[in-house]
Amino acid sequence: MRHRDATCLEQPWIIYYDDKGIRTSWSYSVFIDVSRCLATLLTQHGVERGHRVAIASHNHPDTILAYFACWYLGACAVPLNMTEDDQRIGYILEQCSPTVVLSRTDYVERVLASGVDTSIIVMDNDHDDPEFYRAIRSCEPAPWPDDSLDMRWDDCLIVYTSGTTGKPKGVVLLQQNLFVDGEMINAWHGIDQSTRMMCVLPVHHVNGALVTHATPFIAGASVVLQRKFSPSKFFTTIAAEQVHIVSVVPTLLAVLLEANVVEHRAAATSLRHIICGAGPLTCELAERFTSTYATRIVHGYGLSETTCYSSFLPVDLSESDYRHWMYDVGFPSIGTDVPCNEMAIHDAEGNAVADGDRGEIVIRGANVMRGYDNNERANAEAFAFGWFRSGDEGFRVLGSDGRHYYFITGRLKELIIRGGVNLAPLEIDEVISRAPGVKAGICVGFEHTMYGEEVGALVIPTGPDVGEDEVLAYCRKHLPFHKAPKVVVFTDALPVTSTGKYQRNSIKHIFAPWKDIQFRG
Repeated sequence: MRHRDATCLEQPWIIYYDDKGIRTSWSYSVFIDVSRCLATLLTQHGVERGHRVAIASHNHPDTILAYFACWYLGACAVPLNMTEDDQRIGYILEQCSPTVVLSRTDYVERVLASGVDTSIIVMDNDHDDPEFYRAIRSCEPAPWPDDSLDMRWDDCLIVYTSGTTGKPKGVVLLQQNLFVDGEMINAWHGIDQSTRMMCVLPVHHVNGALVTHATPFIAGASVVLQRKFSPSKFFTTIAAEQVHIVSVVPTLLAVLLEANVVEHRAAATSLRHIICGAGPLTCELAERFTSTYATRIVHGYGLSETTCYSSFLPVDLSESDYRHWMYDVGFPSIGTDVPCNEMAIHDAEGNAVADGDRGEIVIRGANVMRGYDNNERANAEAFAFGWFRSGDEGFRVLGSDGRHYYFITGRLKELIIRGGVNLAPLEIDEVISRAPGVKAGICVGFEHTMYGEEVGALVIPTGPDVGEDEVLAYCRKHLPFHKAPKVVVFTDALPVTSTGKYQRNSIKHIFAPWKDIQFRG
C-alpha cells in the first residue's frame, strides 16, 4: 500500500456507479489515506493484528475500504453475503467471532438479530455528512507498518462457502495467497498501470474481491465498480470508461444474450476480453456469446479455497486453437494450470489417472488456502492425499504445445448415479441447452425407485408453446437413453447462488411425482 501511495498518487483507483447511475471516483492517494484512517478507527474499537472484522455490506467503495483497512492492520476481513437468510448470517457471525462488525445501515437490524456479542460500526456514506465519515475524519492515518513486519502469513480473508447442504465452511486465506494469485492474474492477462477493469460481481466473493480489486491494486490499475449488474449498461459503461477486462460468471453471459444489446458492443472498442469462471459454462453458451458479441471469453477455473483462479485458457491462442479447446472436446476447456499452482486428476484413492480419464480435480501450490476455519474433519478430507481435493470431476488432454488442458464435467456430489452408472451433469446440460425451444436448462438427478436416481430437466422455455415432447425427443436423439432426461419441468428461473452456480440439489423435490414412474426407451 505504501508503494502505491508513492507511485500512483492522484491516478484513478475506483470509479463507482451506484444503483441510480451516479458516478463517483476515488484516487489512489485519497483511498489509501481514508483506509488508513479507517484502520485507526478499527483500532479504537479494539481491533488488533490477527483479529477478525465481519463486513455486512454490498458492492460499494466502503466495502473495499474495509478490506484494505483490515489488511493494513494485519486483521482478517469476513465478508457477509447479505442475500443469505438470517440463520446462515447468524451462524457465520457465531463461528468467526469478530471483534467488530462493519455494517451498512440497511443491514444493522439483521446483524443485531443474530445476537452476536460485539460492537457494530455503522458504515454508510450515502447521505450528507454521514456519521461514519465524520468518525473517520476525526482519526489520524494509522502509521505505516515497520518494514521488518512480515504479514504475508497472516489470515486476511475468510470466505464462507455457498454450498446448498450442510453448514457453511470458512475458507481461510492468507495475505500471501492474495499476493501470489493476484500477481499471477496480472501477468496472465497483461494487467498494468494503464489497465482498467470492471467489477459487476458481488465483492463478498473472492472473484469480486480479488480479481477486480486486490489484483488491479497490486498492478496500480483502476477499477469500475458497479453497485449491480445491468445488461443494458454493460457495454455502454465499458465504452464510457474505456474498460479493458471484465470478470463474469456464465449466468451473466446468458443474461447479456437475452438482453440483445449487440448495438452497444461496437462502441466498446477498449474491451480486450472477458474472464469467465466460477460456474458451469457450456460450449453452446460460449459459442453463442462469442459469435454474437465478437468478444473472446478467457475461460478459467478455481475456487475460494484456491484464492479464485488455478487455471486459465492462454490469452494468446490462435483462433483455430481457441475454437478447438473451447468447442471441439465436448466441454469448454478451463485452460492450463497457472504458474503459482499445480493441477492433476486423481482417483478416489489419490492416484493420478491417465489423460482423458475422468477423476477429481486436485490442486496444490502457493494460492491454496490455509484451511477451513475450526473444521479439522473438513481439512482432513480436503487434503487427504497432500493435494487440495476440489470436489469437481474432470479430465485433461495434452495439447500440441506440451501443456495439459483441463476440463470440468461437474461436481462429484452432483453426479447422477443411475443404476450404478455415474452421469456428468454438464454433459447433459450441454444437450438440453441446444434443444429447440430451450432458452436455458439444467439436468437434475432425482430419487427413483428402480434406478436409485433418474434424469430430469429443468427448463426455461423460449415461449408458451414449447412442449415437453420436443425437448425430450431432441435429448434422446443426442444422448443415449440412460443419460437423456425422462421428464421436463418448465420454470421461469434456474436456481443459482449469488455467484451463478447452479443449485441442482435444492430442486430435486420438484421431480418427486415421477419417483415411481418406469420410463421406457
